Amino acid sequence: MDSTRVTEHSTPDTPASVRPDADPGAAAGRPGTARSAAPRERRPAPSGPRSEHSQPDAAAGPSDAPRPRPAPDSIPAQPKPPRRRGAKQASGGKGKGGRGNGRSAPAVKTAPPAKTSAASKTSAASKTSAASKTSAAAKTPPGRTAAGVPGAPGGKDRRSARTAGPASGPVPMRRDGERLRFVGAATRRIARGMDLDEIVMGLCRATVPAFADAILVHLRDPLPVGDERPAGPVMLRLRRTDRIPPDRVSGAPDPLPPLPALTTGEASPAEVRPGGPLDEVLRGVRPVFCDAPTAREALVDLLGEGADTSVATGQHAILAPLRGRRRVIGAAVFLRGADRIPFEGDDLLVAAQLATHSALGIDKAVLYGREAYIADELQRTMLPETLPRPTGVRLASRYLPAAQTARVGGDWYDAIPLPGSRVALVVGDVMGHSMTSAAIMGQLRTTAQTLAGLDLPPQEVLHHLDEQAQRLGTDRMATCLYAVYDPVAHRITVANAGHPPPVLLHLGGHAEVLEVPAGAPIGVGGVDFEAVELDAPAGATLLLYTDGLVESRLRDVWTGIEQLKDRLEATARLTGPDHSPPLEALCDEVLDMLGPGDRDDDIALLAARFDGIAPSDVASWELYPENAAPGRARRLARTALEDWGLEGLTDAVQLLVSEVVTNAVRYSTRPITLRLLRTDVLRCEVVDDVPQLPRLRQARATDEGGRGLYLVNRLARRWGATRLSTGKAVWFELNHP
Repeated sequence: MDSTRVTEHSTPDTPASVRPDADPGAAAGRPGTARSAAPRERRPAPSGPRSEHSQPDAAAGPSDAPRPRPAPDSIPAQPKPPRRRGAKQASGGKGKGGRGNGRSAPAVKTAPPAKTSAASKTSAASKTSAASKTSAAAKTPPGRTAAGVPGAPGGKDRRSARTAGPASGPVPMRRDGERLRFVGAATRRIARGMDLDEIVMGLCRATVPAFADAILVHLRDPLPVGDERPAGPVMLRLRRTDRIPPDRVSGAPDPLPPLPALTTGEASPAEVRPGGPLDEVLRGVRPVFCDAPTAREALVDLLGEGADTSVATGQHAILAPLRGRRRVIGAAVFLRGADRIPFEGDDLLVAAQLATHSALGIDKAVLYGREAYIADELQRTMLPETLPRPTGVRLASRYLPAAQTARVGGDWYDAIPLPGSRVALVVGDVMGHSMTSAAIMGQLRTTAQTLAGLDLPPQEVLHHLDEQAQRLGTDRMATCLYAVYDPVAHRITVANAGHPPPVLLHLGGHAEVLEVPAGAPIGVGGVDFEAVELDAPAGATLLLYTDGLVESRLRDVWTGIEQLKDRLEATARLTGPDHSPPLEALCDEVLDMLGPGDRDDDIALLAARFDGIAPSDVASWELYPENAAPGRARRLARTALEDWGLEGLTDAVQLLVSEVVTNAVRYSTRPITLRLLRTDVLRCEVVDDVPQLPRLRQARATDEGGRGLYLVNRLARRWGATRLSTGKAVWFELNHP
């Protein structure tokens, strides 16, 4: 377009000051320039000095003004709405939001606009049409027409020959800027995934339909972790597929190939044969078009028979290997329909970027999954898999990690059966949320189990745990609460080492915090621990917990303990004063007191319901270590069984009691204790002052003794021997007849 300016002169019958197409400067006595409906081209400003009253060139515009987009031929140019200009703008002065020449001019009163002549309208319309055609032709690339713009009436889709509509396929990327923006958005979407499925789904959602009509992602099965080398052949299994819906273009057939994987989402595993076409493509690492013979054969190995004929020829498919840090972990296939335009050479770079980011994300997700699996297994082995079922007490427990990203911690709980139908209840908390904390917790828990097996008092157990923590390191700190419940005496002995106090929920619904000496945490050293003995009435529930349940950023420990008491009492009111709430439901209600952002630490919870053993179900005697003791033990056991109505067990009980008491009389020097307990089973306990534990031996035919424990092992439901601080206890159990 030349730079000649077209100036329209006013006619005698129409004053210049009242014509609607007159330049505002004409009202001040300056020559005006005509306006055109066509977009104006940029024109460099003259380099010479300009007059104070001169107007800017009509074809010139601001240097930062955006260039208007030409409209297609089929869309008529719409006239711009007239702008109202103030008096200062019409006179060339500096008005609000405008730019003047620094000199004000008197306002000129204009008359109402008159009708424009037919010749003027015809001239303006012709110029508009010519300018629109020229601009559209200038912006249309070679080989394309303005009518091919998607969305224009009568236009054609650039990927297919169909008429474009609102449900047509995606528009291919023709510029490098579009590809860069797409790759940036796609990689951000892929990077948002944390696990394997999220990353693969992010790749599929980012690719379809912006880059391809369909995608198939195959991964190795099993996926290698780190430096692991597969033992068997490399197998690729279809992990996920995605595609445009078949009815994306209304009234048109499905443009994608009839592959079973695209319709059902399932396919047979593909074996990567060494030296085969698929192995050659995967070792090449770079994405390739599937029009080459080797790539075509690799596509058949991956997708199955018929893939070479169903997939469109030409550059309508890209096979991209997915390579992690050390090895290829899979492959992705990008497909376009036969009636779409094929991929271009630059699309291989896009596929390479998508494959690289996806493979690295999958590799990291696999490593993270393995670490999470190891952490879960470590935490699971550190905590008891199942709780025991001791006589006279029912147990329930819960454990919650601090967060999904920190699945290991130092909190633990335990329940250890003790001689005399007693049970030790333990809960502890090691500082930190790491693998080190979990390892230290495991060592302390093992130490506590060993000390409990020696039947040491609770304060002695904490003292030895403190010594063990100091041997592990100077910075190994932990809190612990150790309690021993005796169901026969209905008493509980508690020792504390810097742990939150337990809460006892009575049968009537009242909850109280037990007054237990706080003590110093384990690992401080040089501190004595105290133990207190308290009542444990039948039907009461004892809750042992870690500080994660009652302490957070929103509340302190004692506020959380008061809230715990209120929650326990509210739950007990639901079941009434004569019934205790179920243990499992009670644990769930306690954990529900935590809000969404009210948990900063892992939580260990142990609940014990004290049922106890009634005095009428207990029979206990002391026997002197003499030869007549076994016979007296048989008579006492027979009398107790008659009182309980268990005469059917008389013969077996007399035989087993005689054998166990005989062994105790042979070596002990102090009185022997014989006790029978009637619960869901019949339990017999014999306690003496000899620390050596009996062992089961196979007696020879010529031996006169050594068959007592053999008889116990054959006739009893269970039996065992436990070392005590003053000797040992041998026990056995029999089922009711």
